[in-house]
Amino acid sequence: QVQLVESGGGLVQPGGSLRLSCALSGRTFSNYAMGWFRQAPGKEREFVAAISISGGTTDYTDSAKGRFAISRDNAKSTAYLQMNSLKPEDTAVYYCAARPFRATRRTSDYAYWGQGTQVTVSS
Repeated sequence: QVQLVESGGGLVQPGGSLRLSCALSGRTFSNYAMGWFRQAPGKEREFVAAISISGGTTDYTDSAKGRFAISRDNAKSTAYLQMNSLKPEDTAVYYCAARPFRATRRTSDYAYWGQGTQVTVSS
């Protein structure tokens, strides 16, 4: 069974940076595409970024382009989300997710989810 554990969330001032990590265990990490999603209070969970199995293809929601960077280290079975120039509207619980083969933007395509990590951007 795939297990995902996120870490790296916290409180940061506007303009600051955070790096989220997502460690996968239970299966071979390099068989899974990885995605990052977020959910703010009262809102639906939304796509943030995704990365292919090889790491050669990435995809971002428009609000993340130029500020966030998704990456993966298959040797460490870990995916990352580097978040720079953070804004108050980035405040949410961030979830990583995994699915075999191709990365997508749809939450319903991902079978495996982490427990989430809180990111709060506030002065």
